[in-house]
Amino acid sequence: MSNDPINHPGTTSVVPGPAASAGVRASPLLGRSGLELSTRAETLAAMLLRAGRRDGAALRYKENGDWREISYRELVRSARDMARGLIAVGVQPGERVCILSDTRPEWTIADAASLCAGAVVAPIYHTNSPEECEYVLDHSEARAVFCEDASQIAKIEGVRDRCPSLQHVIALQGRGSRSLSIEQLIELGRDIPDHQVDARVAGVRPDSVASLVYTSGTTGPPKACMLTHRNWMEQANMLEESLDLARHNAPMEFFLFLPLAHVFGRITQMCALDLGGTLIYWTRDPARLLDDIREARPTFFSSVPRVWEKIYTAATSGIADQPRLKRALFNWSLEVGRQLRERERSGAAPGRLLSAEHHLADRLVHRKVRDLFGGRVELAVTSAAPIAREVLEFFDACGIMPLEVWGMTEMCGAGTLNTEQEMKMGTVGKPGSGLEMRLAPDGELLARGPIVFSGYFKDDEATREALPEGWLATGDLGSIDAEGFVTITGRKKDIIITSSGKNITPSNIENALKQTRWISEALVYGDNRPYLVALLTLDADEVPKLAEQLGISPNVPAMANDERVRAEIQNAVDAVNGRFAQIEQIKRFAILNREMTQQRGELTPTLKVKRAFVYAQFKGIFDSLYD
Repeated sequence: MSNDPINHPGTTSVVPGPAASAGVRASPLLGRSGLELSTRAETLAAMLLRAGRRDGAALRYKENGDWREISYRELVRSARDMARGLIAVGVQPGERVCILSDTRPEWTIADAASLCAGAVVAPIYHTNSPEECEYVLDHSEARAVFCEDASQIAKIEGVRDRCPSLQHVIALQGRGSRSLSIEQLIELGRDIPDHQVDARVAGVRPDSVASLVYTSGTTGPPKACMLTHRNWMEQANMLEESLDLARHNAPMEFFLFLPLAHVFGRITQMCALDLGGTLIYWTRDPARLLDDIREARPTFFSSVPRVWEKIYTAATSGIADQPRLKRALFNWSLEVGRQLRERERSGAAPGRLLSAEHHLADRLVHRKVRDLFGGRVELAVTSAAPIAREVLEFFDACGIMPLEVWGMTEMCGAGTLNTEQEMKMGTVGKPGSGLEMRLAPDGELLARGPIVFSGYFKDDEATREALPEGWLATGDLGSIDAEGFVTITGRKKDIIITSSGKNITPSNIENALKQTRWISEALVYGDNRPYLVALLTLDADEVPKLAEQLGISPNVPAMANDERVRAEIQNAVDAVNGRFAQIEQIKRFAILNREMTQQRGELTPTLKVKRAFVYAQFKGIFDSLYD
């Protein structure tokens, strides 16, 4: 395979910014508290083996109602045993191993094992259809795939004969008729000495590809981003330093529910293991997510905007129904919190009166909001999509500031970020250390640096388009202010141009609509049309309250066509329209009779709407709004 781009990474020029060194540091890093972060490894595989020297819990998860833990020593021992099994079944350095599973401890162990065997990990989203799994398996030429359970094995068995490179299916739980169990894999590796694993790890170079991460395919077939060990380690370095993740005497506890197939979920995992933190896994029951967060009581919480929005709705939805005095008290407490945060960020003392008011407001309101997260969150992040400013301001006033992070798969996660030391609400922060950013003539953000990927696997043309002159064309439009803070104004491909020639960024009004009480999703439409329309979905968590208010049955399909419901939604749309220029307002809307889902292909795994797919799927509804 001498012509395999996996074994011969691209040679894209990267120029570190003034704050970064060229390459990966080898000296220990210290957090602002003086706590040593780690002696810096050069590859993920070396970092994972080094983690086995630590004491303490690496992974925490719930099983049969009880919390269980896996120590760092147990994690690395299991990864070594499974790596020996992969070597025994013939997986060679640089060959691809896929993982098809929801977020769970076994995903992390399989990931570590594959990297320690010198393999390249190609994750597959657990929500993918059999045909989507086939695409990744065949395109990556995967030699082995880890499957979560019998249902995921069944997907693979249905397409296995069309994936000529695939030799082994390994069940993380149970086994199938043509698959290996984890126990069988480990048994096959019994005769492989540990030094062979060490040799595989030593043979991995920083510029070796560590992962093929497939884009979510919002604009076409997924492309496989080649992310090197250097990309991952530089990304971890940047996040650890910028967010000061080692500032506390006790390692942080990271709540993990984002798909590990997604680059930001995976870099969260790697930062936690690099720093000796504890990963806490959710129970994989969407209906229990908010309960899981409360019960887990993490100190680090990272999420996509949709989850922040759901928690925001849960915290605020009942306020409008309260007596006037309670509503006034609630709003007063938020204003007190806002004033306090403003004083803190300016370096001014809050004063005796504001301190006393804040003590009362915290006891009455703020603490109850923090308790929704378990009451221990010290650092919070929001990423993967735009988030409304009012949501940020609400949580900030209550003592949890979701730091907005912007990035993409092609830059291994985060590119810019707000930090506790440097934060400007309404922006996505400054570029991380070592990343340079500039604007193209049309306003597109361009980036280059050590976190930028080496190209797309088997797609030289797409690589040339993505990396013109060594700069990553991000596809996002934005601005960079005099202080270096970046603001995202929209996606180039999402811009709506009305028939009058007006360019409109739909995400602004979509986010505003989603902040209203009854609406969970909003998709604006209007390219080459005289005005904007929207497809809306009802918030399932709020449907019973809306039905009770209107005296109707809480049945979503029926409510979508009920004129009383439409009147309530019209009030919400009118209120939002008042914040926008006339050309940007929603003139007509339709209510979908269900929520959009990943399973139907309407949402990405990070809960972003696949705009082109939904436009095509509901073309008749959109067209009818112009009748």
